[in-house]
Amino acid sequence: MRGVAALGESSVGKKILMATTGLILYGFVVGHMIGNLKVFLGPEVFNHYAEGLRVFGDPFFARGQLLWVVRLALLLAVLVHIWAAVKLWLRSRAARRQGYKKFENLAFSQASRTMVWGGITILAFVIFHLMHLTWGNAHPDFVHGDAYHNFIVGFRSWPVSLAYIAAMIPLGLHLYHGLWSAFQTMGVNDPSNNQWRRPLAMAIALVVVIGNISFPIAVLSGAIGDDVPAATAVVVE
Repeated sequence: MRGVAALGESSVGKKILMATTGLILYGFVVGHMIGNLKVFLGPEVFNHYAEGLRVFGDPFFARGQLLWVVRLALLLAVLVHIWAAVKLWLRSRAARRQGYKKFENLAFSQASRTMVWGGITILAFVIFHLMHLTWGNAHPDFVHGDAYHNFIVGFRSWPVSLAYIAAMIPLGLHLYHGLWSAFQTMGVNDPSNNQWRRPLAMAIALVVVIGNISFPIAVLSGAIGDDVPAATAVVVE
């Protein structure tokens, strides 16, 4: 136990915690984007998908219990990720005051510098996203149990859609730098692997960003959502 505690207090231990929790959250972000692509298949398919998440685990768990277990696990991952990031950032600042210098290539250095403000922006975005499309208290016309309606009406607001699109910039940079760093922390940094680590991290980040941006664009352009009556789509400007 002392060894585990010592590892957790070391920079290496905190990087391992960041990489592990980051990969958990990474998987959720990718899975969430893939699941939301079902909105292009229409209200019946999308609502069935949303209902499937709510009853996931039945009949072994009561309705929604397993979903809350997953949510709590994700919340724990977020808190540990933030804690490790803050600790490493403070340690890095203290080292720089002592004249510590670290040389990185320009692309990696630029992505690295965005991690702090990008993480804060992403956290704010996640909180609003939950209020907007999960809890409904920041939604103009939230209907419990009708995920498709909430999705379409929510993105019919130009300010909201533009905010979602803008939030994808720090998210993409975070995903790119985070996966690249996780590979390095987990020991996947052999010269034979370096040639594909950056392209893979970039490709996944771009797929997630483009996929997420496609949702507000599809709603605003009218590509989806014509089956939701305009009278119910109260847009808050």
